[in-house]
Formats: sequence, structure tokens, C-alpha cells
Amino acid sequence: MSDLPIDIFTIIDLIIMSMLLVVGIALVRLNNLFAVVMLYGVYSLLAAIWFVSLDAVDVAFTEAAVGAGISTVLMLGAMLLTSREADPTPVLRRWTSFLIVAATGAALFYATLDMPSFGDAASPANSYVGLQYMHHTISEIGMPNVVTAVLASYRGYDTFGETVVVLTAGLGVMLILGIGVSGGQAAPSAPEVQSKTAKKSKDVSVKSTENHHIVLQVIAKMLIPIIVLYALYVQFHGDFGPGGGFQAGVILASAVILYSLIFGMEETRRAIPPRFVQIGTALGVLIYGGTGIVTLALGGKFLDYNVLNAHDPVHGQHLGIMFVEIGVLVTVASVMLAIYYGFAARYRELKDQDW
Repeated sequence: MSDLPIDIFTIIDLIIMSMLLVVGIALVRLNNLFAVVMLYGVYSLLAAIWFVSLDAVDVAFTEAAVGAGISTVLMLGAMLLTSREADPTPVLRRWTSFLIVAATGAALFYATLDMPSFGDAASPANSYVGLQYMHHTISEIGMPNVVTAVLASYRGYDTFGETVVVLTAGLGVMLILGIGVSGGQAAPSAPEVQSKTAKKSKDVSVKSTENHHIVLQVIAKMLIPIIVLYALYVQFHGDFGPGGGFQAGVILASAVILYSLIFGMEETRRAIPPRFVQIGTALGVLIYGGTGIVTLALGGKFLDYNVLNAHDPVHGQHLGIMFVEIGVLVTVASVMLAIYYGFAARYRELKDQDW
């Protein structure tokens, strides 16, 4: 292989980059929103494959779970609230956008000339603090996966901020769309009761037409427990391989959304009430921040996990990382469900108004 002018991995990278370019061009030329969302999922999946080729497995895992997975589902949910076809873009605006993107792309390509070579041992990413992480992670944290050690321990403040950002995004969606919680309403009047009775009879007739989904329901009952089990594996195996709270939370939310798509939103709300989802969005951040408060109470610094076990600091690191990753899992899964619940509830309201 060394005698070849270009190795096989370079050829694979060039093929993936070419496919990304083709998909990107197709995205900007399409007006059908459903096709755009599907191609976005394809683009994210190709990006995840490229990250694997570059040995960035944790980034690839996140891209596959978030970009190709949950984001596609959420965009499909958002598309229910609008038309499937985008309005034609005026020619002047189209060319203006093209020139702006071309200029930005040219500037980015020019900036890459000053970047170090890929894998350069003397590059800033492989020197200074990054080199210290590689040298001291095993002795100080005791985890084979350096990425998890850096994100949850060395840079625990940053990850805490990212978790708060996810919570803020969920709160924004709930403030705009709601989450379908009806608490605090007055008792229904007689006309409302009659309307609900008529609607219930309509729902019975609708359920009678859903028997053709029996194959999907059986397959979903087989897959959903496996997906949940895999989410737990990703959560608690993130110390040794790719994974962690972010990826596990997205996978867990995907299992619930799959259940909703197959068995209906009402069944999902009975299984996981919106109130639980609302509580979970904040509970995860409280678990994360509470871990830091406990370390302060024990005489250490905020998120200094060593004090959780004074006799074995490495075990204290493991405990702290486990707690904060659980907090990330709870917040991420709850926020993803809150966004989905918001879109689904809004779509149902629009259907009821049309009816």
C-alpha cells in the first residue's frame, strides 16, 4: 500500500466528500420540503461516515444520532405545520445568496492554507492542554475513553453550560408551541361533553381502520425494548467506548417517538405524561448542578469529583461522571420529547380546528 500514490483511505474520503457536495447542491435546488428533510438526513449520515474515516468516532456517533436521527424526525414534525412546497425564491435573492455562500466558502478554503497538516503531532490540537489530557487521563480519571473524561471531568463546566443550552432550547419551544398540558381548565359544559362524545365515536371508527398497522405494531414492540436497552448501553458504556449522556438521551427519545408514530400520540401521553417531560427537562440540569453542589459541600471545588471518595479519587471521578452523565441523559431525552410533543400537539390543534 505504501507504493501507491494515494492510499485507500484517501480515496474513500474523496468519494464521501464528493457525495456530500452532490447532496448539498441537490438540497439548495429542491423546493419540496419533504425531500429536503430526507436529504438532510442523508447528508448527516454521510458526514457521520466521514467522521468515522477520520477516526472521530464520538463525533460520528453524535452526528448519526442527532443529525441523521432525531433531527430528521423533528423536522418532519415541524413540516406538519406548514406546506410541503417552499415558495419560489426571486432570482435576485437567489443570486445574492449564491454570491454570499461562494464568498464565504472561498474565505474558508483560503483559511485552510494556514492550518496544520492532518495528524501533525506539533499542531495545537495535539500539543499543550490536549497533550496533557492524553498523558494524565488514565492516572487521574481512569477511563479509556479520553473524550468522555475531557467532556465530563476536565471540561465539566463547558458540558454543564451545553446542558443548560439544551434546556433553554426546550423551554423556548414549550413557550412558543406548548407541550399539550391542559392543567387548570374549568369543567366542560354540556355542549362540550356532547362534542367530546361525538369525537369519541369518531375515534372508535378511526381505530377500526388502524388494524392494518398490526405488522408495524408487532415489529415496534420488538424493536423499542432493544432501542431502550441500547440507549442504556451507550449511557453506561461511554467510559470505555463512544457514547455518553447526549447520545443516549437522543436514542432514548427516539424510542418514545417511534412508539408515538406507531401507536398514536394519546397512548404515548398516557405512558409518558407531558408533566413528566416538563419535570425531566429541568431535573437533568439539577442533577448535574447538584453534583457540583455536593462536591462544594464536601470541601472541594465545583464539579471536583475527587472529593466524592477521598480514599480513592479515581473512583470519585467515576461516580461524578456517572451522575452528571445521567443528568445529561434526562435533560436531553426530555427536551427532545418536549419538542416533539409541542409539534404534535400544535398539529392536532390545527386538525381539530379544520374539523
